[in-house]
Amino acid sequence: MGAEQAQNWQVAIASALEWWRDAGVETLQDDAPHDWLARPVAMPEAVAKAAAVAAAPAEILPTTLEDFVAWRMGPAAPENGWHTPLIAPRGPAHPKLVVFSDMPCAEDVDGLLTGPSGRMFDRMLAAIGLDRDSVYLGSLAVARPITGRIPPEQEGRLIQLARHHLSLLKPERLLLLGQPAERIVDGTANGLDDVNLFGCTTRAVASFHPRFLDRPAAKSEAWKQLLLLTRGSL
Repeated sequence: MGAEQAQNWQVAIASALEWWRDAGVETLQDDAPHDWLARPVAMPEAVAKAAAVAAAPAEILPTTLEDFVAWRMGPAAPENGWHTPLIAPRGPAHPKLVVFSDMPCAEDVDGLLTGPSGRMFDRMLAAIGLDRDSVYLGSLAVARPITGRIPPEQEGRLIQLARHHLSLLKPERLLLLGQPAERIVDGTANGLDDVNLFGCTTRAVASFHPRFLDRPAAKSEAWKQLLLLTRGSL
């Protein structure tokens, strides 16, 4: 009797499931009603952007200095849309000192710091016993915006590229000229910092850009910062 009732129960359940299957119900349902015809809710903009970044393939930058500089001067450079000349970095692959400015000066054509600011820069180097042939000179932005200010929405990208650039140089000493360039190492407050961002320990100092050294007080401060950077031998 008990076995017969159990069998009838199983047959009834199987019959009910078969009926629902024939009716086209093929997924599990819950008790709460759901509007299957409603349009999907759009993701919030921030969530959508995060999802797009996560889905995007990781960018692979050139891993040699020569290839990276060529890429930086090519059509993929973020500054290509600024419609101003791209000015390449220059210097030995194993320099005594790496100098990064914020951007080319308005008078720069064939190289960085080649106008009046360049003459002041040469005097700065001479004061610490160096010349251009012994330093590597680059810039955060390889072109000068028409406004003379790096677009805030592109600054983060340029900092990322500058850090990759410096990781290929692995500088022992780094001089940053101009406030935007200072952000490459998250700011040094115009003092001396030992940073570990480029695959080595780097002594970094931020200073005034030579274009601002027409004031005696600024020159004095820049001299103090150079002394901080050059403690010991170069």
